[in-house]
Amino acid sequence: MKKIVIRTDSSIKIGTGHVMRCLTLADQLKEKEVQVEFICRDLEGNIIGIIESKGYRVSRLSVMTNKKNDQLTKEYDEWLGATWELDAEQSITALKEENVDLLIVDHYALDIKWENKLRSRSSKIMVIDDLANRKHNCDILLDQNYVENMESRYDRLVPASCKKLLGPKYVLLRPEFYKARATLKERDGIVRRIHIFFGGSDPTNETIKAIKAVEKLNRRDIEVDVVVGASNPHQKEIKHLCDKACFNYHYQVNNMAELMAKADLAIGAGGSTTWERCFLGLPSICVVVADNQVAIVRAMARNKAIINQGNNDNVDYIKLHNTLKNLIENKAKIKMMSINSLKIMSNNSPNWLIKVLFDNRGGYSEDTLSWSQ
Repeated sequence: MKKIVIRTDSSIKIGTGHVMRCLTLADQLKEKEVQVEFICRDLEGNIIGIIESKGYRVSRLSVMTNKKNDQLTKEYDEWLGATWELDAEQSITALKEENVDLLIVDHYALDIKWENKLRSRSSKIMVIDDLANRKHNCDILLDQNYVENMESRYDRLVPASCKKLLGPKYVLLRPEFYKARATLKERDGIVRRIHIFFGGSDPTNETIKAIKAVEKLNRRDIEVDVVVGASNPHQKEIKHLCDKACFNYHYQVNNMAELMAKADLAIGAGGSTTWERCFLGLPSICVVVADNQVAIVRAMARNKAIINQGNNDNVDYIKLHNTLKNLIENKAKIKMMSINSLKIMSNNSPNWLIKVLFDNRGGYSEDTLSWSQ
């Protein structure tokens, strides 16, 4: 049996998006009877328990105790909870003297230096990235985002032989989203239900702003679903406000696609959930909560698929309320946003990863992994 190891992390600061998309990837690979394992650092607010609950073995890396280490100089370095050198050593130890067939890396703090250290331990390396701000030593690069100059932004950052999977065509979506889209009804622009979700952690508590913005509408005819993740440190406060406002409170849901399909409008961040909303044609008001979301949200707004509310530092519940109120009164605009969202995701199909990595005979595709059974 072929073995694939995934190096990724989650925490209050990182969020849960990296792990969740890697879990989607792992579930697809498991269908081909591939052994998949994870290497994750035991950071505060992680969701390693969710990975393990799905049956995957996780090698837990300890957090470096000296958090003020001078070697941790950049923002994303701090996400790692250790120096890259230590992380590479610990990852090699986690492999237990065993070479793997494919090493998948989804981490903003890791780059070519780390990959060079691990190169001899894996037949192939696949990197999931969307920053395009550092070099990689990889055989496959996946960037699922919708930004300008997508085709050329990695030209000097990866080897010439690297297979690049670029754009929304390659968004990793769980099967529930394909099922929901198959029965999706055309949206008429009338807002009867609003969906609020700001990722698995939401450390700056944008969810509260959205709840207050919707509550200020004083529209009892509009139903509201508020979703929070397991790493959200504000769960009790959010639940209290939802109970007070008679909003539906959902914790670490397994039916996100169902909730999105029922909604007529969403309020959320510009992270990986953007593509889930987009795939279901759900019009969205997006608040930028991280630097890597800026280009995505701007590109989507230019194509009139979302409303770009701007950086979270400049957004309060009053501003959000005014945007929400004006949009609800414009049914034609909401309907057009839905249509434009669906167009952006029109080329995404189920199990694209399997089609890329495996050939028609069940072996691994020669132009990617060069494996055979």
